Amino acid sequence: MYLLGMVRLGYPAQNLTLPATTNRTLRLAGLGDGEKVRALVWENLLGLETIVRWNAERGLRLFRIGQGLIPFASHPSFPYDWTEEHGDDLREIGALARALDVRLSMHPGQFINPGSPNTQTAERSLDELRYATRVFDLIGGDDAVVVLHLGGAYDDRPAAVARFVEALRPETGILRYLALENDERIWTVAEISHTARALGIPAITDNLHHRLNSGGLTLGEAFDLALPTWEVRGVRPKIHLSSQDPKKRPGAHAYSVEPEDWEAVVEALDGRETDVMVEAKGKELAALGVGAGRERSGVAPEPR
Repeated sequence: MYLLGMVRLGYPAQNLTLPATTNRTLRLAGLGDGEKVRALVWENLLGLETIVRWNAERGLRLFRIGQGLIPFASHPSFPYDWTEEHGDDLREIGALARALDVRLSMHPGQFINPGSPNTQTAERSLDELRYATRVFDLIGGDDAVVVLHLGGAYDDRPAAVARFVEALRPETGILRYLALENDERIWTVAEISHTARALGIPAITDNLHHRLNSGGLTLGEAFDLALPTWEVRGVRPKIHLSSQDPKKRPGAHAYSVEPEDWEAVVEALDGRETDVMVEAKGKELAALGVGAGRERSGVAPEPR
């Protein structure tokens, strides 16, 4: 049961105010320059530590680490043992995040598809998920999340789901952190919730994706399906919140969250607690704006 009416907020990848980022990267052709790669990783790790401290001071309890924290870490040409070289720093950042009560996550990109019928794509996808898993094994903490979309349907939805489940079922390390998210074109909340339950992992509802691809469910009904899937992990549920950029393609995030979108989420949650990842171009500014709206709407912030 989600009775506390308590919502915590966060944002992904970078902080515009500081500024700081966790996603500095380079071209694949530059991967042979080990010193350049090291310098980028150190900058990303410093950015992560700085953002965690900044967020905690302002009551933002979630942060999504950029997938490029360690650029091309899953590539066979990566020039050094990153777990050995950066492991202690990741452990220290994890201890800091836990001490400051900041929940961390990652979100591999749309091209990561372990259920692909192309075996090379599927294996590269698993390698990228293993990299994210190793990051969180080093960071530590029971509530870390690696968010993933289900991928393509390839004109045969049952076969696509079966391949996805078959590819991931043996990957117990990945499943420890993995959560499935609905998308705006192919997979609905109902479908990803069903697949998540088959793997014993949670499901994430994205409000904008749901608006564009609802499968006939209201947002409240979508939450009814997805929120209980988090019980298997024993941690707070997560959802994604964003607004449509009116000048871009359907599903493109706006700079900030429109009040009516936030109010619709609050109404659909109906008092259930959750962590809310604010996906907006305005990053921390958008999350802080939602925080102000949270107080106006009467949703309780995290107690201090």
